[in-house]
Amino acid sequence: MTNSNGHGQTLAEKILARSAGLDRVVPGQIVEGNVDLAMMHEQGAQTVAPFHQMGAEKVWDPDRVVIAIDHWVPASTEGAAVLHRILRKFAAEVNLPHFYDVGRHGICHQILAENGWVVPGDLAVGTDSHTNMLGAMGAVAAGVGPTEMAAVLALGRLWLKVPPTIRIEVNGRLGKGVTAKDLVLRVLGEVKTTGATYKAVEFGGSTVEGLSMPERFTICNMTTEMGAKAGMVAPDSKTYEYLEKIAKHPMHPTQPDRDASYERTIRIDVDDMPPMVACPYSPDNVRPLSDVAREHVTIDQAFLGSCTNARIEDIREGAALMKGHTVAKGVRFIVSPASTPIYEQCLKEGLIEVFTEAGAVFTNSSCSACFGGNMGILAPEEACASSSNRNFPGRMGAKEARIYLMSPAAVVASAIRGEVADPRDLV
Repeated sequence: MTNSNGHGQTLAEKILARSAGLDRVVPGQIVEGNVDLAMMHEQGAQTVAPFHQMGAEKVWDPDRVVIAIDHWVPASTEGAAVLHRILRKFAAEVNLPHFYDVGRHGICHQILAENGWVVPGDLAVGTDSHTNMLGAMGAVAAGVGPTEMAAVLALGRLWLKVPPTIRIEVNGRLGKGVTAKDLVLRVLGEVKTTGATYKAVEFGGSTVEGLSMPERFTICNMTTEMGAKAGMVAPDSKTYEYLEKIAKHPMHPTQPDRDASYERTIRIDVDDMPPMVACPYSPDNVRPLSDVAREHVTIDQAFLGSCTNARIEDIREGAALMKGHTVAKGVRFIVSPASTPIYEQCLKEGLIEVFTEAGAVFTNSSCSACFGGNMGILAPEEACASSSNRNFPGRMGAKEARIYLMSPAAVVASAIRGEVADPRDLV
């Protein structure tokens, strides 16, 4: 771990300087940034009242606002139905055309990613803490509260404190059965859940350069669990290729300076890194998966889903492992794709059938079991193998339930074995 005291700027600093119309910024400085993209999901319903209380009558730029219904899909409680209705009514009143309602829905972050709503150099904000995921585009993407979002909708601007940046330099080759999820769990084990509070986490190094865009989404997504304001990867040819046909507005790509000043730099070599698992009750309680597997931890539920790991690549990987196997007796296995297009792709490729024939439940796209508010809720004393991002007490239902965070392949291996399992043992 080293400190870098150069005079250059980090990726976050450069993007925030651009958004504020300044030549340079420094950590701790308060800037007024022009927002490039604002996103709301159900929690955005709490934005409507303060928006009107401010005296606002129209949104600063309806073409830069996206609403996605994703937590309770379709509405599973009267409360959820009310939130949906508030958002539908608001979108109609202020003429917001980019509304991903039930039927063309998806997890909000995936909606932004697969439709090119966030591009390099953007300042993007959303009413969900995992908005960090979109930093994989080479953007500053951050979660904000409902009142902040009301101001953004009215003005298109936001006061921000420039965060210091932690650089995560990753080199080496990920071994067989070792994934981007294992990498970010390893990082969490080192940074801890408060180690990046209101900081930017900038990933770099040969390993990160080798990651696909979906894999970069995974590692940026879980910077939220480090307390980070933003998680990011500098844009490169993979970013531009991904966005080539889908980018919704012009890019402002930038790179961190070679002599950028970082609060600290953490260097990780992944050459001999095994698959990892975060054990109850914290995402930073990380251990090698093989060690936990030797303890024969019985599970009651397995969950392959969430904004962290429910893209088509994750589901394909899981289905390939599932073929020829069945879900263990006594285990409920829930698979929830991250968006409706991913669901449709699973249908075309026969992946849904692979899971349902094995005894799993394949649901429509939604946040699903991840947040303990819709389907797949855990009872006291139950244990779940999950590809999601949080395992704090009560995250998926009962506070006494235990959640083990792992890669999609490890979730499938655990569903087959009926206990926390290393996918390398099944290949």
